[in-house]
Amino acid sequence: MQKNFVVTAMRLSTILLPLLLLACSPEQVVEPVAAPSETPIQASRQFAVALAEPQAAEAVAQVLREGGNAVDAAVTAAFTLAVTFPQAGNIGGGGFMLAHVNGENHFLDYREVAPGAATRDMYVEADGSVDPRSSLIGARAAGVPGTVAGLWEAHKKFGSKPWAELLAPAIRLAQEGFNVHPQVAKEVEKDAEWIGDGVNFKEHFGALQNGGQFKQPLLADTLERIANQGPNDFYTGETSKLILAQMQRENGLISAADLANYRPVWRAPLVHDWRGYQIVAAPPPSSGGFAVIQLLEMKDQLQESFAGLAHNSTQYIHLVAEMEKRVFADRAKYFGDPDFVDVPMQQLLDKAYIARRAAEIQTDTISETEDVKPGLESPDTTHFSIVDQWGNAVSNTYTLNWSYGSGSVVEGAGFLLNDEMDDFSTKPGVPNIYGVVGGKANEIQPGKRMLSSMSPTIVLKDNEVEIVVGGMGGSTIFTSVFQTIVNLVDFDMSAQQSVAASRFHHQLLPKDLITMSISRPLSDPVQEELRARGYKVAPHGFEFGDIQLIAVDNDKLSAASDPRDIGRAIVGQP
Repeated sequence: MQKNFVVTAMRLSTILLPLLLLACSPEQVVEPVAAPSETPIQASRQFAVALAEPQAAEAVAQVLREGGNAVDAAVTAAFTLAVTFPQAGNIGGGGFMLAHVNGENHFLDYREVAPGAATRDMYVEADGSVDPRSSLIGARAAGVPGTVAGLWEAHKKFGSKPWAELLAPAIRLAQEGFNVHPQVAKEVEKDAEWIGDGVNFKEHFGALQNGGQFKQPLLADTLERIANQGPNDFYTGETSKLILAQMQRENGLISAADLANYRPVWRAPLVHDWRGYQIVAAPPPSSGGFAVIQLLEMKDQLQESFAGLAHNSTQYIHLVAEMEKRVFADRAKYFGDPDFVDVPMQQLLDKAYIARRAAEIQTDTISETEDVKPGLESPDTTHFSIVDQWGNAVSNTYTLNWSYGSGSVVEGAGFLLNDEMDDFSTKPGVPNIYGVVGGKANEIQPGKRMLSSMSPTIVLKDNEVEIVVGGMGGSTIFTSVFQTIVNLVDFDMSAQQSVAASRFHHQLLPKDLITMSISRPLSDPVQEELRARGYKVAPHGFEFGDIQLIAVDNDKLSAASDPRDIGRAIVGQP
């Protein structure tokens, strides 16, 4: 375990960081390059990072420039985003880290868990109805946070730089302030209105809408404690006491025992052979890995139907929508926390099963939603992608669930609590905020991890990294990741083109509804043709995807941050 720096040294490193940034070899916001080659890559002296906020991207690049590895950089990324991207970056939430380190694949589940006092019907009213805001707003919507424990666990296993040094950029940005992006300032007013006055969100984060420098001294103090004491502060120390006091004020459920007993879990990642690549993806409690793999395989099963179709043409979109219906039907039926339910993963990813599902697809007409059954019967999240100079990679997705989570800020600590309890099935058949339904496998139980669509993904060729990708957007995440991989591999797009292309989404319910990117919609003729076929076509309720991508071409790294949002991609050298 690395020894912590003393606070004085840590403060000194934060002061020197901007000077070091200027002194090092130049880097660039990445320009498009070709899609990944078929040739296995060798060790590269380049590093790459793609994440959702520019100031955090610079801090992460500095860690890589100074010889930190991909996991070191991931720790800095996650804590810095908790400061500069509070709508999704977090220490009060949880997530998944997928890593390819020293030639081996690892998956760390630091997803939140339901408090010990949680019950199956805790959000169901006496008349059987469900108040949709009860699982979204306030401390009762929060699961036990996993981010701090997860990052510590990853660092303990793979980190090379001192823990406190990796938190220093986040502490500096919280103390001195960060520049609020105009897009964030514009959007926060709408978010604050939706969150409402029942929690303390506006008091702590309402000033974001003014733009300029935004300082968070309480959060800086919290991060300094975590830098010096590790997760002990968060789960049993001063910060835990502040969390428990917030629970008492808001009638929340998280207890001292819940915090003290929280543990991240190392799980075997899904590894699936596809066209000579190895798809390394998230296992349950994520449904994202299964979905990405099943979509890629189903498309191959339908290769004759896809032959010659233009990207995002009417028939192309119809076929993908038919595929997505079946994926979402399986997701609703079978997926939940694998520590509580048996997820039949081997059967779901069996090529014969996927071939049977593909054969059900109506190539010319729309399948009736009621006829699409599970097949085994007989927005706000943020992602970052990192590749270090040794070819190690991290694909990390973590979240508060909805934008700014529950809206409940831990008084005295300065961070937001998640509203991940909405990712459980609050009642079978009742959609969550993303419109996704679930069943018994994902019902609320104490200590259980809620189902997720987060889809951190790494694509290997001969065990060398070819693609590192992930994104945000609730139920749209895995459909976005799937489309990005296909854009690279099948349509020979550059990294930038792959993330910038228009995306679409269909998720079984609402019936026959195809939603599309707000800022980059489908073409008018395609929209008209889809409506003529019987689809409803509309902009999605939020701008989904925010894909962060790193790709490899002829031993060179290229990276792209989705132009729909404010992120940045950097390729550089140590």
